[in-house]
Amino acid sequence: MRAPTRIAIAIGGGYVPGLNAVINGTVLAASELGWAVIGIRDGFDGLLFPDRYQDGGTVSLAPNKVESSSSSAGAILGTGVRSDPFHVRTIDADNRVQEVDRSDALMRALEAKQVDAVISVVDSRALSILWKLHRKGLKTVCVPESVENDVAVTLLSFGFNSALSFTTEMLDRMQQAARATRKIGVVEVLGEHAGWLALQAGISVCADAVLIPEIPYHLAKVAAKICAKLSAERPYGLVVVAEGATPAVNGVPSSVAPSAHPLRASLSPLATGPQGTHVIGRCGHAAETVALVLQRLTNHETYALALGQVVKGGPPTAVDRQLGLGYGAGAVRALAENRSGVMVAFQPPDLTFVPLGDALNKVRTVSATSVFVQTARSLGIALGD
Repeated sequence: MRAPTRIAIAIGGGYVPGLNAVINGTVLAASELGWAVIGIRDGFDGLLFPDRYQDGGTVSLAPNKVESSSSSAGAILGTGVRSDPFHVRTIDADNRVQEVDRSDALMRALEAKQVDAVISVVDSRALSILWKLHRKGLKTVCVPESVENDVAVTLLSFGFNSALSFTTEMLDRMQQAARATRKIGVVEVLGEHAGWLALQAGISVCADAVLIPEIPYHLAKVAAKICAKLSAERPYGLVVVAEGATPAVNGVPSSVAPSAHPLRASLSPLATGPQGTHVIGRCGHAAETVALVLQRLTNHETYALALGQVVKGGPPTAVDRQLGLGYGAGAVRALAENRSGVMVAFQPPDLTFVPLGDALNKVRTVSATSVFVQTARSLGIALGD
């Protein structure tokens, strides 16, 4: 393979803080090699639906346009959270919604733009899309992004540190509120499959309990731990719950277990469990469930709060600014070395390149022997087991 001279960059996953830093790192590193860079709007939508955009769906990127953007919030190219060229929703002649494969059209559009290679900033879901495009002949390098830090084979996904810092700040405020009102605060944070955000943020504020997907919880044990700490001098508590945390078998006493949401239950017989999450959003469900049961078990007033997507807003931390610039520059270096079908991975102290196949269909979860689990236990933080 020859080294590229004209590359494109696309944001193939959802929004995370500091995406512009990756774009900046890519453009600056490519400029040093004399390469031209174009940005694709909203994932690959800018190429698949150019008529939707005043600029035709792509924009030329030069150092003078992006060099001051690393610290800014937002995403100058937009994101492709709903963009999958293999499953594009269209309306047929009978006014019915159907999905069509437009990956070949995308490849032709890239060829028409004379793009030699594509750098994509992707989450774990979008990795599979780029893998399939690579199998069709696309020369590509991926940069991992995730506020949940759940992308496999990299120690630190882009965006996680910023979300962790903001989550910690919000937990500090929730803890102050719990202290002032003499209540137990139950705060839900992002983490459907991995508990890194809940665990590390919970440790940072010395929460009373942290519940994560990797460790099924027994609320009776959590309640006992909290009750042992409650006193006239300390009449409050703080519990951090990852949105994907689930109770162990018999982990929630049936006498205090919450009933199904009436609206969810009325929609269909299968809409009361996880299989019904596409019908009603689950944001806040974990916190409400835990808060209700803890209030009944501790006889102490609780309140529930879900941080949700708000942790993805705002400017990036210094760590993510450096990491974003490094990831962008590393992706360009990979292309200069004629690598393709790889992901840039942070494996301290190095940025390395791993095959996309090594990260597919995998989730980076918290292991039972993790130093963070050991730290939490040493600090007396209940994990529910």
